Amino acid sequence: MKEGIVCIMQRKAAVINDFSSYGRCSLAVAIPVLAAMKVQCCAVPTAIFTNHTGFPSYSWTDYTAHMDDYIREWLKLGLSFDAVQSGFLGSKAQIDFVFRFLKAFRSPGTIVAVDPVMGDYGRLYSTYDRELAEGMRRLLDVADILTPNLTEACVLAGCDYDPEISDAGLLALAKTISEPNGAKVVITGMQRDGSLLNFAYERGKAPFVHCESKIGEDRSGTGDVFSSVILGDAINGVDFAESVAKASRFVASAVRKSEELGVGHKEGLAIEEVLGELIA
Repeated sequence: MKEGIVCIMQRKAAVINDFSSYGRCSLAVAIPVLAAMKVQCCAVPTAIFTNHTGFPSYSWTDYTAHMDDYIREWLKLGLSFDAVQSGFLGSKAQIDFVFRFLKAFRSPGTIVAVDPVMGDYGRLYSTYDRELAEGMRRLLDVADILTPNLTEACVLAGCDYDPEISDAGLLALAKTISEPNGAKVVITGMQRDGSLLNFAYERGKAPFVHCESKIGEDRSGTGDVFSSVILGDAINGVDFAESVAKASRFVASAVRKSEELGVGHKEGLAIEEVLGELIA
């Protein structure tokens, strides 16, 4: 190395999630969002879909049998990660894989983020049953950051879904799922009086709520985009409350642009049009 040149390693995140080739969700949005935030996204697919399951039909391949290849080969390469994030996990075997991956690659400085993709509006997705959803609670023991929607937070806490939950109820819910590992929590995408609310909790600090106007119908992949911004900011050392506000604003901007362009709701967010907003 030449004198006076400082070598700075590029930040890397391992993201364990599904890949949908069409529909802008999961890894298909995590990769560009993190890239815009100067973080290399190292994808570990849990499943590969032609298009996401919100479309009338789709074809998919379960990738469970190949996932341990990533641990074996990446250990050979001596890779390390600033963060590990889990998203869609389709089986108990894949939950077990997350723990094997963390055993192999987690160091004292590694951030563990969990986006527990399980359901919405009080219902589990068709790929989940109650036993599998409850198995996701094991991840509370290792999570530094949690980004569930209200349905997923209730499942993780083992309580009934209440769409009219109060701020005090949200605080109690966030504290419950934070408690096992002291995770920072943001409960996302709640609708109230024409607005979308994201409720953030960080131990030792006042809870924080960020609101954005509700624009159009619900869109696929908004939670994936939101959690990717939160992950990128965590790696970059951004304050959690600031990050929640930033992620909320970015998703709202992407929704507005998608509506302007007439992008279908199942096609997700037109993030390609607004990624520049994430570049510092």
